[in-house]
Amino acid sequence: MYQIYNLISILASHLIKLLAVFSPKLSLFVEGRKEVFKRLHEHIAPNDRTIWFHAASLGEYEQGVPVIEKIKHEYPEHKIVITFFSPSGYEVRKNNTLADVTVYLPLDTQSNAENFIQAIHPEMVFFIKYEFWPNYLKALKNNNIKTYLISGIFREDQLFFKWYGGFYRAALHSFDYFFVQNENSKKLIQSIGFSNVKISGDTRFDRVLAILQQDNTLDFIDQFKNNQTTIVIGSSWPKDESYLMDFINKASDDIKFIIAPHNIKPDQIAALQNSCTKNVVLFSEKKNTNLSEYNVFIIDTIGILTKIYSYADLAYVGGGFGNPGVHNILEPATFGIPIVIGPNYSHFAEAIALVNMGGCVSISNETELNTTFNLLLQNDAICHEKGHICSTFVQMNKGATSTIINHICNTAH
Repeated sequence: MYQIYNLISILASHLIKLLAVFSPKLSLFVEGRKEVFKRLHEHIAPNDRTIWFHAASLGEYEQGVPVIEKIKHEYPEHKIVITFFSPSGYEVRKNNTLADVTVYLPLDTQSNAENFIQAIHPEMVFFIKYEFWPNYLKALKNNNIKTYLISGIFREDQLFFKWYGGFYRAALHSFDYFFVQNENSKKLIQSIGFSNVKISGDTRFDRVLAILQQDNTLDFIDQFKNNQTTIVIGSSWPKDESYLMDFINKASDDIKFIIAPHNIKPDQIAALQNSCTKNVVLFSEKKNTNLSEYNVFIIDTIGILTKIYSYADLAYVGGGFGNPGVHNILEPATFGIPIVIGPNYSHFAEAIALVNMGGCVSISNETELNTTFNLLLQNDAICHEKGHICSTFVQMNKGATSTIINHICNTAH
């Protein structure tokens, strides 16, 4: 099976190069990997002590930030290497200040894995949430490198838990310890013979709570909001927007809307802008503009949505009408505001919990959206109660980072 996997990996690497000609995203995927080993040799010397963190994409990186920060504090003499698999993570965070070098993870071929491990020679490795690459895990185990899974999630439909998943189950033996988010994940990994597991919770709670300690002021949002009720629509997709726009266009001028789409390609921004009959302004047009005169503010840039949520009286988080589902609801939750999402959230434990607790409302169609928005806008008591549930939920689930760091430091020294 191992030989078959290696053959598939090699064939996939060639196929991706061919497909990249027709796909801008795959082109980034391929081009970004061409300079990886050169950059590693420029930043990592043979005698450097290193620690490696791997994130699939942006969400996993944000999840790992609290642990990376603590590890940097505990091991200041080590260099930090961060890798991404996806362009949507790497392109946004390639210039982060946490790592000494940030690169794409080369595809999981045997030679790539061996060369990569040799180039960075890490003392510890952290995989965030998921992504289990057999060749990399085998190389780590062969070199006796301590390897951890943090904020891990296991589900019954994964290959590890199928009768034919022996090859992938074997790869899990490379991990020294599994820090998982919940009891179900712990039981699943124990069911296939692993006892080196602890429920630490989700480090994203620590990450979003840190947001409250930073300066979230945005003067231009202050000007736009102008002390009026404001609904923030974050990470929206066209399906979300098709339901939302009718409500926006019919809403009272006393209500302000800030829309931060998931995709900010010019054609999609133009389509969104054209569908709005209110006075609408783009972030890219805000200079020398009296923003208080507008009802709708479209954020055609990235990196400021978290701060924008601090101005919301109500948040709608997009993605819930697509696959795999809703985007990050913890960022608005930490500010203590009620949240509305679409129906697809079953893969996200925090969304399931907040819907069940009543802090978050899931809607399935435009009628339900209109009813929910009107109820929350007209009833301050319900709005406040749901917001309180959200902020309390985040506070109750903090501490995953401390659990992970305490275990690692106690076993390392």
